[in-house]
Amino acid sequence: MRVIIQRVKSSQVTVNGEIIGAIGRGLNLLVGIAPSDTETEVNWMVRKCLDLRLFPKENGNSGWDYSVQDIQGEILVVSQFTLYGDCRKGRRPSFSGSASPESAEFFYDLFVSKLKESGLSVATGKFGANMQVSIENDGPVTLFLERDS
Repeated sequence: MRVIIQRVKSSQVTVNGEIIGAIGRGLNLLVGIAPSDTETEVNWMVRKCLDLRLFPKENGNSGWDYSVQDIQGEILVVSQFTLYGDCRKGRRPSFSGSASPESAEFFYDLFVSKLKESGLSVATGKFGANMQVSIENDGPVTLFLERDS
């Protein structure tokens, strides 16, 4: 499982010209699922996303003092199988490292439901859809999360 985690001032996802998910201050999560992923990876990633200290104190301190839970931030989760794109050979990426759509959707939905258990506001894109994602990255802060099996 791979997640691009971005600290944002706001973010939204649009499908067919309609905004289907939008958040204010919080985290934008782009999520890719591998064929080997299990609930163990999902649980680890949920805890990391909720607990990472990515937000400064309100006094403008540039430190990394608070998690998204601490600030009662919002989360936008967008499925992105292209995180497993391999561009090392040829001129077109290979996506053979991505989970099948059925498996990926199952683990994506599980990831979202476990994030919602935190009580935070969690918005999503639409799995498998062509989406336009607007991200107002704050900092900018962008991190790549992956758990070694």
